[in-house]
Amino acid sequence: MNLKVIGAGFGRTGTMSLKVALEELGFDPCYHMTELFENSSHADLWNAAANGERVDWEDLLGEYAATVDWPGCSFYEELMEEYPDAKVLLSVRDPERWYESTLNTIYNIRRVTSSSKFFAVLGRFVPGVRRVARMVNTLIWEGTFDGRFEDRQYAIEVFNRHNEEVKKRVPADRLLVYEVKEGWEPLCDFLGVEVPDKPFPHLNDSYSFRKMFVRRLVAAATVPALALAILVFLVARRLQRSSES
Repeated sequence: MNLKVIGAGFGRTGTMSLKVALEELGFDPCYHMTELFENSSHADLWNAAANGERVDWEDLLGEYAATVDWPGCSFYEELMEEYPDAKVLLSVRDPERWYESTLNTIYNIRRVTSSSKFFAVLGRFVPGVRRVARMVNTLIWEGTFDGRFEDRQYAIEVFNRHNEEVKKRVPADRLLVYEVKEGWEPLCDFLGVEVPDKPFPHLNDSYSFRKMFVRRLVAAATVPALALAILVFLVARRLQRSSES
């Protein structure tokens, strides 16, 4: 399967809604960061790409029709070269709201799991979590934001600069700059498909994200029920406390 849609927008720009929308439109499956929970071995390939090594993109994305979110958005140029007929979708959002959402969701997970002891326990219960976490830290927090994500102004500057670079580097006839609040019409017009007779999906606010993360841990875990219940309770409590602090 050749990739048909390349998502160039950062995570927390409505990418979970976009994933569901694209799959509804026939671009199924769509690669999103959540794929790594079921395919932790992919982290090694993304790490290789981040290190400038040659990657067989078909080996990684050959089963997918679209990508959104990290880690794919960090390699939109490489994917454009690999798939010259694919269109590029730049999902955007108000920068201030994007920062708050990212801080309270995916960055919050990094803070929660930063304790080496806690992370060691989590890694024993959920195979592959260390591999994925290292990739996320290397590619996103250190590679994209230079270890300065908690510097709000700097992080927003990185966000805005990325979006402007995408607009400059992608030919206009291959690019759609899009906010999920715009709904089906501009997305369907860009992709040349009919508008579905159903509401556009709106998923994954901060509360829903925490629930989704815990569900993914449950799905990926290979431990007895009691141990799993304790793990889920601890993770959920730490995520909630961290987001409220």
